[in-house]
Amino acid sequence: SLKMASDSPESLMTLCTDYCLRNLEGTLCYLLDNETLRLHPDIFLPSEICDKLVNEYVELVKSDSIFEPHESFFTLFSDPRSTRLARIHLREQIVQDQDLEAIRKQDLVELYLTNCEKLTAKSLQTLVSFSHTLISLSLFGCCNIFYEEENPGGCEDDCLVNPTRQVLVKDFTFEGFSRLRFLNLGRLIEGVNVETLLRPLASLAALDLSGIQLNDVGFLAQWKDSLVSLVLYNMDLSEEHIQVIAQLRKLRHLDISRDHLSSYYKFKLTRRVLNLFVENLVNLTSLDISGHTMLENCTIPSMEEKMGQTSIEPAKSSIAPFRGLKRPLQFLGLFETSLCRLTHIPAYKVSGDKNEEQVLNAIEAYTEHRPEITSRAINLLFDIARIERCSQLLRALQLVITALKCHKDDKNIQVTGSAALFYLTNSEYRMEQSVKLRRQVIQVVLNGMESYQEVTVQRNCCLTLCNFSIPEELEFQYRRVNELLLNILNQSRQDESIQRIAVHLCNALVCQVDNDHKEAVGKMGFVMTMLKLIQKKLADKTCDQVMEFSWSALWNITDETPDNCEMFLNYSGMKLFLECLKEFPEKQELHRNMLGLLGNVAEVKELRPQLMTSQFISVFSNLLESKADGIEVSYNACGVLSHIMFDGPEAWGICEPHREEVVKRMWAAIQSWDINSRRNINYRSFEPILRLLPQGISPVSQHWATWALYNLVSVYPDKYCPLLIKEGGIPLLKDMIKMASARQETKEMARKVIEHCSNFKEENMDTSR
Repeated sequence: SLKMASDSPESLMTLCTDYCLRNLEGTLCYLLDNETLRLHPDIFLPSEICDKLVNEYVELVKSDSIFEPHESFFTLFSDPRSTRLARIHLREQIVQDQDLEAIRKQDLVELYLTNCEKLTAKSLQTLVSFSHTLISLSLFGCCNIFYEEENPGGCEDDCLVNPTRQVLVKDFTFEGFSRLRFLNLGRLIEGVNVETLLRPLASLAALDLSGIQLNDVGFLAQWKDSLVSLVLYNMDLSEEHIQVIAQLRKLRHLDISRDHLSSYYKFKLTRRVLNLFVENLVNLTSLDISGHTMLENCTIPSMEEKMGQTSIEPAKSSIAPFRGLKRPLQFLGLFETSLCRLTHIPAYKVSGDKNEEQVLNAIEAYTEHRPEITSRAINLLFDIARIERCSQLLRALQLVITALKCHKDDKNIQVTGSAALFYLTNSEYRMEQSVKLRRQVIQVVLNGMESYQEVTVQRNCCLTLCNFSIPEELEFQYRRVNELLLNILNQSRQDESIQRIAVHLCNALVCQVDNDHKEAVGKMGFVMTMLKLIQKKLADKTCDQVMEFSWSALWNITDETPDNCEMFLNYSGMKLFLECLKEFPEKQELHRNMLGLLGNVAEVKELRPQLMTSQFISVFSNLLESKADGIEVSYNACGVLSHIMFDGPEAWGICEPHREEVVKRMWAAIQSWDINSRRNINYRSFEPILRLLPQGISPVSQHWATWALYNLVSVYPDKYCPLLIKEGGIPLLKDMIKMASARQETKEMARKVIEHCSNFKEENMDTSR
């Protein structure tokens, strides 16, 4: 069903929510005094819609760099008569004291605050206003929420000497939170008395005290008849802890796991402790003991272990204490323990590092609150994807995407996650991925590139983008991806490999796209960036892939785009062209790319006068004899000169070389080319060639244009015959055959082009009746 889920379109609710959030002013709101958002007075929204608006807003701010947060967003939900909130999840720096304050009149049932470090003790007071309705509350990682600012002096002058200091609030308790059942205090700061804080809660069902060290947890026994879930991740346990836990007979989920790297733990897990849990906690369906060191052998000797089909029946368990279970566990956390590699584990879902299934279970279980564990699990997935074939590709991809979105600022996850994405999106998996999923990958990759100037992340992200069809698959983020790549290429210190990949991507992005895209990218500084790269390589006397790709990218971005051609000339492009020719006389690929680009410049009538210098014309004339890259360099040089000749003798404003002499060399060059040459060129339109046909001022330009058409329709008829017909080339050729000024051999060639196209049309006629 994962396959189906990834292919299904977004729900109408999701699409509408997204549209409204991106266009608040045009939909739900108006601007008061040009700055404050206000809800239209005739709008009344139920909690299903309001919850989604708030939760999606938080996601958008986190994951979409183009989305602008609104300072007054939360005030839209201040009045419960027009908007209702019930279940909201707020994260990180997005939410501040005044945001929570704005919605204090709402009857919240669920409030999850995750890593909201900007919240202070002011928000504790706001929480009291939700106390009569709250059932679930999370303050996970809200490390400042028990601090308030105190000004010791109280007078204004004193403030300058003694600025405000942070003071721990000691008197807050959950008094009055009579309905609260689920509470997460993970990563609570030291100094807060947990027992006093929690005592007023009559019937807690779930409690998470992750990352807190409590030496005395005796107070937990007061909930022995109500507590069904207890999480003590990274708490160093003792015998006293174990005895208290064993009294909580209603527990269905117990998590005493730890990060085995985080610090030294004295406690070691024993067979006796696990036996105690199995005997006393008879309702247990989920247990996590990841990261624990086992003191004595809990495992069945391998001789007794019944091999054959692996079994999840407790009676066959390879872990001895679990033979006492009444039924298999739903979940068993064994990540980074030796137990996960055993044969018979009595649980439907196991987190561990033995195989892909266990690793994916680990990523799924720990992503939200344990990035330190998640990054190691993703690293294991990276190895599986690199060395073996992933059998649960879609699940793997979705889990990595979620982790990257959730921990945008966690360097370890960004490094391991972006590396895993590279292997999970390569061509062998291509068929299994929907458009929607591949777009999500692109989004998180671009997020990573935006948030991290770090070399490894940048390289992984660029390499992953190379797994996509460019430009097609990146077109929906066209501006953003170009900006990011140009940003990488404009950095003063550059990693050579990233530079090479980024230039390759830039080149691919401007190949085969519409002219308005090319113009937009030109305005972003694309032409300037490529010329700077060329300048650097010239200074190092290096002609490598970066140099060749940069010229190729300029060739692509100037194609039928006069603004970019003009930019090339304005930024001393011709000077660089001459210097590269001189420095690298043998580099054929380079010459082809440079002349292809100059062909584009020469197509722009207003720019041709700038090519009309003795130096340039001599260089183009000499290149007519070049045998570099088959006929490509000679062909492109002849193309440049054909456009210049088309402006007539009066435009020839130089004494040397003579126009007639250049014309003679052009005829000789064209006659030397093999008409069946396979080409290193790609025409999207014949318009610049066709405009050279109906004229008598330069027969040689007419001949070059006709030769070009003849070669292309002969060698690639399927591609170029339809293009020539579509663009009205046939009547132009017929008219040219009637012209007195056209050369006989040009007319002959024109007849062959027409014949080729009519044969092609006949062969491809649909004759079925």
